[in-house]
Amino acid sequence: MEIQRALVITGIAVVSYLMIQAWQRDYANPATPTPVEQVADTSGLPGDDLPAPQAEEGTVPDAPVDTAQAPVVDDTPAAAPSARLIEVSTDVLRVEIDPQGGDIVRLALPEFPNHVETPDQPFVLMQEAAGLTYVAQSGLVGKNGTDSSAGRPLWSSASGNYTLRDGDSELNVDLTLKQDNGAEIIKRYTFEQGSYLVRVSHIIRNRGNSDWSGSLYGQIKRDGSEDPGTSKSGFVPMPTYLGAAYWDSEKPYNKLDFDDMQEEPLNLTVNGGWLAMVQHYFVSAWIPDPQQRNHYSSVYLPKRDQYLLRFVSPTVTVEPGEEKALYAEFYAGPKQQDNLAAISGGLDMTVDYGWLWFIAQPIFALLVFLQSGQVSVFGMDIDVGFGVVNWGVAIILLTFIIKAIFFKLSATSYRSMAKMRKVAPEMQRIKEQNKNDRQKAQMETMKLFQREKINPLGGCLPMLVQMPVFISLYYVLLESVELRQAPFFLWINDLSVMDPYFVLPILMGASMFLQTRLNPTPADPMQAQVMKWMPVAFSVFMLWFPAGLVLYWLTNNILSIAQQWVITRNIEKG
Repeated sequence: MEIQRALVITGIAVVSYLMIQAWQRDYANPATPTPVEQVADTSGLPGDDLPAPQAEEGTVPDAPVDTAQAPVVDDTPAAAPSARLIEVSTDVLRVEIDPQGGDIVRLALPEFPNHVETPDQPFVLMQEAAGLTYVAQSGLVGKNGTDSSAGRPLWSSASGNYTLRDGDSELNVDLTLKQDNGAEIIKRYTFEQGSYLVRVSHIIRNRGNSDWSGSLYGQIKRDGSEDPGTSKSGFVPMPTYLGAAYWDSEKPYNKLDFDDMQEEPLNLTVNGGWLAMVQHYFVSAWIPDPQQRNHYSSVYLPKRDQYLLRFVSPTVTVEPGEEKALYAEFYAGPKQQDNLAAISGGLDMTVDYGWLWFIAQPIFALLVFLQSGQVSVFGMDIDVGFGVVNWGVAIILLTFIIKAIFFKLSATSYRSMAKMRKVAPEMQRIKEQNKNDRQKAQMETMKLFQREKINPLGGCLPMLVQMPVFISLYYVLLESVELRQAPFFLWINDLSVMDPYFVLPILMGASMFLQTRLNPTPADPMQAQVMKWMPVAFSVFMLWFPAGLVLYWLTNNILSIAQQWVITRNIEKG
């Protein structure tokens, strides 16, 4: 009865959690568009198939399109990148820029190898190749913009290869364009040492005789292909999020998955903020000028199966002889919380720990402290001179600490199980004596529990209290890029993927079998069979789990066995 109740309650809790996750994913309320005082002409954006927004009486639409210059639906096959790409290398980025449009068409991360076995092959976050599109586009639109529905400009550069050398703090890559109206445009990419954040500026030098007018836009174009960051991470029962996200002043973090972008496109205006494409471990994001009200929108191109996520800044006028600069920042790299939080408010929430984030965040901070010996106080990292370096050892130490926190609760659970085991023969005798009177058997059993001071729920309630911690730790180990390709010992050279030889899952199954031997034998033969085969089922289930998660469960089981064995032995002796 004890085990049956524990299983039922645990199952209800897990199913309820999954239902909450599904509800949040499928029925989260979309943000309400905000009126804008200063608006931009968004006609001519590449890939734009949005109709002109209709203003309600007495209001101003978010981003009205000049109906005299309605955008042309860009639903033709994507053009191949120019043969001569501009290559940029820094210590943490390998970028290729297409002069046709001046877009980032390939971005690789040398600090994050694609696979452990090939450390010299960087993970490619963004690229435009056969069957795959994930690029960052930007430009100027409006009356005198560089980009229009008629096409993209061909920018020129002084060199086809740029390198940020050791000792240099930053590198400017300038693309230039001269317009027929006399204006000179400089599109400048600014890269910094050790940074995944790129500043994208458009400098307008009006050498003509009339006003120049236009708006800055930036967009991420991505197809609906699967997340390459999880292709070899093993089976996960609660997969990580893949899709868009954005910041809104009314709600700091909003998800917009691919289905949402098809059914309810984004269309709102906010102060500052950011737009991002999120995947496992990595994120790309446009961060426009925080001092401006920017229009956010999304577009789905069905024939290409591509998604556009973009911002458009307010219209700017540059008088003859005047020079102005429009800028935005673009981030493409790992989801490292400290770096993201310093870039823009709420951007660190792309490291998605789910609705139990308030538990997961302290667990992550403790795990980082155990590994590095650093603790963050008021935004400053303080080194206390202690750190185990190895993430696997840090996970083991973290398990010890969590086990110590719940030591008394676990002891209550194991004490209840030990008492149930001690009175199991008496329970069996009561059942046999009253096999024809089930109600009387239950009453006699309850009297036995009262006499022996046994709480029937004492074994499962502590387990339920600990469940939020276990789920939070699961997300911490799954979501943290710090554990990507982190080695442990011997054959385990990557804690984020499954054990290649299945040693840890087998050991975990063996530890579960030992635990079942310490638990009271269920009176019901069916329950006894279920408990007998449960270690085998869990072992098979864990075969494809990331090794870091299995290491945690194995360590936790070993500590639980030791604690339960001591408690059971003392009670049976007494």
